[in-house]
Amino acid sequence: MSIVVMLAAGVLSACSNSSNSSSSNSQTMNTAASNEISTLDSSKYGDTTSSEVLQNSMEGLYRFDKNNKAQLAGATKVTRSKDQKVYIFTLRKNAKWSNGDPVTAQDYVTAWRRTVDPKNSSLDSDSYAIIKNGTKITQGKAKVNSLGIKALGKYKLQVTLADPIPYLPEILEGAQFYPQDTKVVKKLGSKYGTSSSNLVYNGPFVVKGWTGSNLKWSFVKNKNYWNKKSVQLKRVNVQVVQTTSTGVNLFRSGSLDYVPLSSDFVKQYQNNKEYHSKVTPTNGYLTFNIKRKTTGNVHVRRAISEAINKKQLVNTILHAGRPSNGIVASNFITDPSTGKDYRKDAGDMVTYNVAAARKEWKIAQKQLGKKKISLELLTSDVDDAKRVGEFIQSNLMKNLPGLTITVRSIPLKSRLSNTTNHTYDFVYGTWQPSYEDPLDFLTVGGLFNLEQDYKNKNFWHQIDLARSTYAARPKQRLQALIAAENQLIKKDAFAAPLYQAGASYLLKSKVKGFKLSPYGNVAYYWNVEIK
Repeated sequence: MSIVVMLAAGVLSACSNSSNSSSSNSQTMNTAASNEISTLDSSKYGDTTSSEVLQNSMEGLYRFDKNNKAQLAGATKVTRSKDQKVYIFTLRKNAKWSNGDPVTAQDYVTAWRRTVDPKNSSLDSDSYAIIKNGTKITQGKAKVNSLGIKALGKYKLQVTLADPIPYLPEILEGAQFYPQDTKVVKKLGSKYGTSSSNLVYNGPFVVKGWTGSNLKWSFVKNKNYWNKKSVQLKRVNVQVVQTTSTGVNLFRSGSLDYVPLSSDFVKQYQNNKEYHSKVTPTNGYLTFNIKRKTTGNVHVRRAISEAINKKQLVNTILHAGRPSNGIVASNFITDPSTGKDYRKDAGDMVTYNVAAARKEWKIAQKQLGKKKISLELLTSDVDDAKRVGEFIQSNLMKNLPGLTITVRSIPLKSRLSNTTNHTYDFVYGTWQPSYEDPLDFLTVGGLFNLEQDYKNKNFWHQIDLARSTYAARPKQRLQALIAAENQLIKKDAFAAPLYQAGASYLLKSKVKGFKLSPYGNVAYYWNVEIK
């Protein structure tokens, strides 16, 4: 789920509602989205906006409550085996799809199998490594129907894990684990999720008005949602905004009640009573195409990793967040074996060090037989992404003599496609985690083509130890995870961590109960009320 947490790719007039539309009578909210929707197929999405739409309109076995704690939602009861590998969920019998169909155990089986099926090229299939045979299936080494999920009855679901894990509720809350109406999937085929009408919903809202390519849509309260009495908003009108200045103007005029802020507006509004900000576990990072000769050279990657002044990037370009010296976020995961933040236990993997970067660069030039090297940096075309790209371009060309960087900024959908298809040298993106464990950052984490391209035996051995042998042994598991991160980031520089993003936004004071996800910038609307 690689993302760009900034304002995005198109501008529209306000969604036909003026400032008085967000009244306590109408319970209507008008908001701005960060990017266009790529798809509403939970087996195929790979961006923040699509995730946000799915999380407000769909529901899995768990859902985050108003305190951002995972609670049973689509299920009413769960039991597990003594070895903590087999879970049996009793599904909610009053849960229905928006077309009136019951939400059944088979709907989970259908969805999960579609996501791991290699032919669907899911960007989130790696998340299924926790499920029995999940990794083998995504690698084409096992049949899709061997996945550790089984319908024991209409409302009884069995889930078998590859190994015991401590974070199952949090990961099963994610959109990649949502059910899909089996009848609708079969009926629509390749059209499933390609527009708001080519989908049915089992969450707090249904989506209206998305044609598959337009830049506005609405959430409408789902009359078939089992917990509809808890949902106060009747409608949320969403529009993609091209520039932050446009969004801010719409907010100030009363046409928007919520708008994310890009970095250049943080200083201007940070003392405003309607300004909100927090450091999130969302990573800004670079990842490299190791199939290409130049970026396949480890010394090139190490040089680039150490040649970027991350503190200056945060202070002068982003104005929010903090620099990152590891791919696993800080102040997010407390290790049970030490009681400390994982990042403190693991330490710095890669820091800004021009002397060390130039030493690596000289080795790279010698091995490649070139004094002058040209590379292309791929980014999305939103304002902040382009600014970060330009900063990286300037830093690298200044600190690594003989290097020429060109920046190619394209729509997020195209950027995701380019990275999946290996048509890039290196790419800048952001990653919002799905659950509170280092494995999310180390094995998913927006690390494009990790499983198919990165074959380091020590890394995968340490990951396997963390997933299996040490799954219930916290101290040994911590050491395996640190060793894996050290191999991936410090030794092999498969990716270069840059920063942890700050989520900054403006919100009307009359909007109560608004939350961002604990993992990043996804907005939750099901607890919101206009007062």
